[in-house]
Amino acid sequence: MAVILTALLLPIPAQSQPGRGKVKQGNKLYQEKKYDAARNRYQDALLDAPGSPVIQFNLGDAAYQMKSYDKALESFQKTLSVKDARIQSQAYFNIGNALYRTNKWPEAIAAYQEALKLNPDDQDAKYNLEYVRNKLKENAQPQPQDQQQQQQQQQQEQQKNQNQDQQNQQEQQQNQQQEQQSGEQPEKEMSKEQAEQILKAMNEDQKDKQKKTVRASGAGVDKDW
Repeated sequence: MAVILTALLLPIPAQSQPGRGKVKQGNKLYQEKKYDAARNRYQDALLDAPGSPVIQFNLGDAAYQMKSYDKALESFQKTLSVKDARIQSQAYFNIGNALYRTNKWPEAIAAYQEALKLNPDDQDAKYNLEYVRNKLKENAQPQPQDQQQQQQQQQQEQQKNQNQDQQNQQEQQQNQQQEQQSGEQPEKEMSKEQAEQILKAMNEDQKDKQKKTVRASGAGVDKDW
């Protein structure tokens, strides 16, 4: 189960007329899940009533729904100036939610505790407090022994495979070098004297063939029958 995330909208008191209409418009847009438009209306309302903790609270709600957790946190913190303990408790609750979303879990726990001091009956704050505490404990627990051994074995196996690959590459390079060194040496160039002897032998052989051809042709005077 996930942490309970509630963002309660606050109506601006009737006696505080400045910005009241814009807050109502913003609340309506918020309920329609038009969070960006709602945030704009709350910001307009702040121009009419600067520093209003109620408007800051609702502005923080809209920013939170848009996942602008840092902006939401800033607005919720400004809400703490209100003297109403109920609103302060809700502000601390939402501060805890924003801190949780930004992975500041110890700070979130402290915020939920402040919310419970102001409102000990807040069941959502109690739930979130225990939820985040358990998450923090789970992350702080050391890994089981068998899991650590398994990771060590995997690391050793990876190192062994890397060493084997390196050895295979070295052997392959050595074999290639040996093959290159044991290859046939290039033939030496023929000397001038050897070339002349071969050419002379070829000429003599050619002359012998020509003589044999003349004898075999039957050249001479035909017999008179």
